[in-house]
Amino acid sequence: MDAETVALIPQVLHAQQLQTLDLTGGAPELHPEFRSLVREARGMGVKVMDRCNLTVLLEAGQQDLAAFLASQGVTILASLPCYQAENVDRQRGKGVFARSLEGLRRLNRMGYGLEGSALELHLVFNPLGPTLPPEQNALQSAYKTELAKHGVVFNELKVMSNMPIQRFADHLEQEGRLVTYKELLRANHDHENLAQVMCRTLISVDWQGKLYDCDFNQMLGLTSPLGGHLKDLLQPVCGNAPIHVADHCFGCTAGFGSSCGGALRRG
Repeated sequence: MDAETVALIPQVLHAQQLQTLDLTGGAPELHPEFRSLVREARGMGVKVMDRCNLTVLLEAGQQDLAAFLASQGVTILASLPCYQAENVDRQRGKGVFARSLEGLRRLNRMGYGLEGSALELHLVFNPLGPTLPPEQNALQSAYKTELAKHGVVFNELKVMSNMPIQRFADHLEQEGRLVTYKELLRANHDHENLAQVMCRTLISVDWQGKLYDCDFNQMLGLTSPLGGHLKDLLQPVCGNAPIHVADHCFGCTAGFGSSCGGALRRG
């Protein structure tokens, strides 16, 4: 995202009276405007959430990153697909589990995830294959027990279903399992999960400033009926906007539902 587009974000936060700025990327912390944007949003009283991949905390030049995030009261959401090294390294690469644990310990040392602390540290889980995630509370308990053995604590575990899109969909299609997985999601649709789907409370913005109803629609190029570009939100939006939906949306409503997503969130 170029500096001109980044500069629109605080203006839109003000114009739409948004309460949360949710930053994601690969590693949003490496963007040259990341820290200035965080400071400006926090100065406006806006909650900032950082989708942190944890290993970025160990990168050269980022030694003070954990301290910066803590000083600004940034909420951390970090993906950790399993509490076992073998599974994480198989999915993310050799050594990623150990580096992720060290990143978590650095955040813990800043006060993140500790009982009584205002600094929130949440982990995000999604299954390794075409299955529904387990019930969130039970899995959270297992994560807390196992990670405590490594000296790591956190606040909550969020669960996400794997979306049948992009590389995951291509992989399933090659194995002849894409149709079956889509049928699984549709068969397990729970109407009650509609109350928490991310597209009802957020606006997803890509690096060019284009608008989408969720990050998954962004990956598919399904632009939001709300408008075409971030600059279109410099004026207040009245009433409820329609949402662009398709078959992959069952990934958020199946089973126990998916409990988090992110970009710019409506108040």
